[in-house]
Amino acid sequence: MAVKKWTRRDFLKTAAVAPIASAVGCTCFSCPKPVPAVPAAAGTARITQMARKSRVVLVRDAAAVGEGRKINAGVIQKMLDDAMMTLFGEKDPVAAWKHVVGPEDTVGVKTNVWNYLATGPELEAAISGRLVGAGVSADRISIKDRGVLDDPIFQAATVLINVRPARVHYWAGMGSCLKNYITFVPKPSDYHDDACADLAKIWNLPPVKGRTKLNILSMLTPQYHNIGPRGFSEQYLWTYGGLIVGQDVVAVDATGYSVIRAKRLEAFGEDKPLETSAHHIQLADTRHGLGKSDPADIELIKLGWTEKILI
Repeated sequence: MAVKKWTRRDFLKTAAVAPIASAVGCTCFSCPKPVPAVPAAAGTARITQMARKSRVVLVRDAAAVGEGRKINAGVIQKMLDDAMMTLFGEKDPVAAWKHVVGPEDTVGVKTNVWNYLATGPELEAAISGRLVGAGVSADRISIKDRGVLDDPIFQAATVLINVRPARVHYWAGMGSCLKNYITFVPKPSDYHDDACADLAKIWNLPPVKGRTKLNILSMLTPQYHNIGPRGFSEQYLWTYGGLIVGQDVVAVDATGYSVIRAKRLEAFGEDKPLETSAHHIQLADTRHGLGKSDPADIELIKLGWTEKILI
């Protein structure tokens, strides 16, 4: 398959990216009033009512990542708790998680195990601990990347939690929460056409449709540049120390991509094209109606460390 290069025209027409002028530095938003929750039609989880804008929380902490990319588990737990309380307008993290899950739920946590840049046990433990605290039995929780289609917990899941690190990606331009569901299809290469333009179709498949209640894009040490299908270099990681959390997967990914693009501008001093266009994020909105990619439609709330926030 010929890999499509990201041209300047692609950059300018992709609504998933905030203007470069506002991408460098920090322009914090005031915290909006909580969106009221409504009871789910079935089960125990409560689903946040969709507002005009998709709410996304970006939380950062300078102490989240230490030397040698060592993750501080306690800091990660607090970051996740702060993001969840802000997202759902609660003062207690367990109460916030009860907007997502309840005692009757079976939960699949879709993680990512790419050996160079995995989700990591610290973030996975922070999620699973709060799931149990919200009443989900530990034997009804599975944390997995590959093999989800054969996993009995994922097969029975009433709720999916989607979590993975952000990185540029040879096939899709951006490896983020949308791309994380590729292991829900038997043959991932079926979705590689046109730079994985139709990844959003996966979200309508039976193992996935209607089950995802939360997306967490790890921006702790994202990768902003890559060469080749499995290329990796430590020099293209940076300590951003962030998590992006939301219920709208497209809004979460669009926010993450805005940060990645701003970092590339900072690092290269120009709009250096990605190897492959990340237009699947915009198309998830404009073609598939899965969520919102335009920054004007995203209610971005920023918490914590602001140095070099890039958005």
